[in-house]
Amino acid sequence: MALSKSTAVFLLLLSSVGCRTAIPKEALQWNEQSMERRHLQTRYFQTSEEGKLLSACSGLLQDLGFSIDETESKLGLIVASKQRTAVDTGQVIGATLLSILSGKAVPFDKTQKMRACIVTRPFADGIAVRVTFQRIVWNSEGKVSHLEGLFDPKLFQEFFAKLSKAIFLEAHEI
Repeated sequence: MALSKSTAVFLLLLSSVGCRTAIPKEALQWNEQSMERRHLQTRYFQTSEEGKLLSACSGLLQDLGFSIDETESKLGLIVASKQRTAVDTGQVIGATLLSILSGKAVPFDKTQKMRACIVTRPFADGIAVRVTFQRIVWNSEGKVSHLEGLFDPKLFQEFFAKLSKAIFLEAHEI
């Protein structure tokens, strides 16, 4: 028995209504911590040359050991990542001791991927640059053990200090 188009559309809409979940109201509200983090992650540069700014950002990320994964210059977006070891000798020793005592293998952190995302946004007399850093850690069983944003003020201070130098060099073609 074939369904009419209107019946099929009705059933499709009815099934999608059951899958919808509500977003908690607090998920979309700004709090003091969100504002502090955004301030930490953003700097303003008095330039109108977004292309040169993005080029300086890309070069800096590569200098820091990141590989550029995606870029979209029209949107002012750069996404980069780098793989690193996450092995901590103390954690491995602890996991080994627990494994011996319990008779079961205890996982330890093994590898990590550091991700950086840069977004630029033109404003009245310059361009805002926002950078975020994340870390994904996999354990010795290949499972994700940590997924976290990085918010160390020193990390952002150093990044933006180096970016200021890179912009200067880019602007003067040095």
